[in-house]
Amino acid sequence: MLGLLGDEWTLLVVQQALMGATRYGDFASRLPISHSVLSSRLRSLAENELVKPRIYQTNPPRSEYLTTARSRSLWPMLVSIWHWERVWVPDHRDALPVMRHTVCGENFAPVVSCGSCREAVSEKDVVAQWGPSGSWSRSIPAAVTRRRSATRQAGLFPQTMTVLGNRWSFAILVAAFVGVSRFTDFQTQLNAPPGSIADRMGIFVANGVLVGTDNGYRLTEKGRALFPVLIFALQWAQRWFRGPEGPAVVVTHTTCGQHFSAVMACDQCSRPLHGNEVAAI
Repeated sequence: MLGLLGDEWTLLVVQQALMGATRYGDFASRLPISHSVLSSRLRSLAENELVKPRIYQTNPPRSEYLTTARSRSLWPMLVSIWHWERVWVPDHRDALPVMRHTVCGENFAPVVSCGSCREAVSEKDVVAQWGPSGSWSRSIPAAVTRRRSATRQAGLFPQTMTVLGNRWSFAILVAAFVGVSRFTDFQTQLNAPPGSIADRMGIFVANGVLVGTDNGYRLTEKGRALFPVLIFALQWAQRWFRGPEGPAVVVTHTTCGQHFSAVMACDQCSRPLHGNEVAAI
C-alpha cells in the first residue's frame, strides 16, 4: 500500500480511472504528467491488478485501462479524502462536488463506525499493534518516490496529494497517530533518511497537519481528521496484500473490545454506505 498509494502520480491516475478515464489519452489530457511517468504508473497499476489493460485497437496497438475490484474498493479512502478536503481545504481551484446518499436521498458527510458494534469511531477509540507479518522495516518499500510540484494543482484533491503523495508521508502520519513525536524517533523507527523526514515534517507543518512543540511534533485537529483516510487505506491493504503469516496490523476498538473493521456510514440516516450508493452532484 505504501509503495502504490504513497506516490502522488499513482493516486491521481487511480482517481481519474475511477472518474471514468480509460484510455491513455484521457489520463494524459487530464493530468500534467509526462508520457514516461504515465506509462510507468499504468504499468505498475496493471502489474498490481488495480487496472486491467484491454486492447481496443490492433493497428497500431492501443489499450484501454479498466478498473478492477481492487481499485474500485478504494472508494471509502477516496470519499474520506473528499470529505477532508471539503472541510479543511476551502480554497480549491475547482469546487468539490457534493456527495449524495442515494438510499436516503440526502447530501451526507461520511462517518467512520465500528463493524462490530456500529458505534461512531475516532482515532482516540482504537489501538493498533503489529500483527504477525508487521514491522516498519517490512512495511517501508525500497523504491524511491519523489514529490513533484506539478501535481499540487492537479485533480480534485491538491492538498491531499501534497500531504500524502509520498511513501514516507503515510508512514510518518501512522507513526504520529500511534504516539511517535520526536524527530529522532521518527527517523530511527522508520529507518528513514533525516532529509526525507525533515522535508515531510516541513510540509506537514506548512499545511497545518502537524505542529512543532518543545517535545517534538503533535497532530493538529486537521491532522487527526485524516484518521479515516489512513484507516481505510490500511484496511484496503490488509484485504488485498495479506501476508501469509497473518495481518500486518491488528486494530482493536477499545469501546467494544472487538477487532476493529471500519465501516463508512451516512451521517444523515446512519446506514452503512456502499460505493454504488454514493453520487457526486
